[in-house]
Amino acid sequence: MTDEVLASRSDRRVSESKRFPRKMARSTKAPSKKRSVLLFIRDLLIIFVVALLISFLIKTFLIRSFYIPSGSMENTLQINDRIIVNQLEPELIPITRGDVIVFKDPGGWLLPQPEIVQNPIVAGADWLLSVVGLSAPDSNDHLIKRVIGLPGDHVVCCNALGQMSVNDIPLDESAYVLLPAGETKVSKDDFEVTIPADSLWMMGDNRYNSKDSRYNGETAGKGYVPVENVVGRALVVSWPLSRWAWLDDYPAVFREVEQADTGTE
Repeated sequence: MTDEVLASRSDRRVSESKRFPRKMARSTKAPSKKRSVLLFIRDLLIIFVVALLISFLIKTFLIRSFYIPSGSMENTLQINDRIIVNQLEPELIPITRGDVIVFKDPGGWLLPQPEIVQNPIVAGADWLLSVVGLSAPDSNDHLIKRVIGLPGDHVVCCNALGQMSVNDIPLDESAYVLLPAGETKVSKDDFEVTIPADSLWMMGDNRYNSKDSRYNGETAGKGYVPVENVVGRALVVSWPLSRWAWLDDYPAVFREVEQADTGTE
């Protein structure tokens, strides 16, 4: 063999030895990159599941969303408003007069609702949103009214000025009640009730267009709402954004009633 041939073979070996590590490097990088992608997907799934669980717990124990299907609470609430409801009331926070409350139908307040038929995709999306509290498919099974009378209260309407009284104290409800033009009576029909234990007297702010405690006397509950039916207190109008607002319980309206309860002035 000549020197030229030996040199050529030697050069080839050197060249191959240089290429081989690069092939090994590429083969080790590919699995590493694939593993990184799988870890990223795993982390995303974990974050999604944790977020879903937290949202579910918040919806179950703290707050949830409802939409308004009727005009019985106008002008406080408008049709198709969405509200956020605090579910700690009444479990941990006591109900007070003036609270705007969401409650389950005590029986006979609502007409039977036809079943809404949805395609599988829409139904699945609606279910997922309901789990996290962003949708309220059962809004038509609930009602929302303002608390006027607590257990033991004596509620009477109307006096000579058209006002309602609680425990013989007349209320100025002009801050939130909607009446027809020229009307001063806060209820079309007079009534006098004493609220039983563990029950509430509920009325809509749109007094001449609200089927509330006044007009459910023929039902099993006689128009009273059991405290156990309360889902929670409405805190805020969350949608549409143009109507975003905290919901007031107007403590000044009931201040004298509260003072009489506690014996303070």
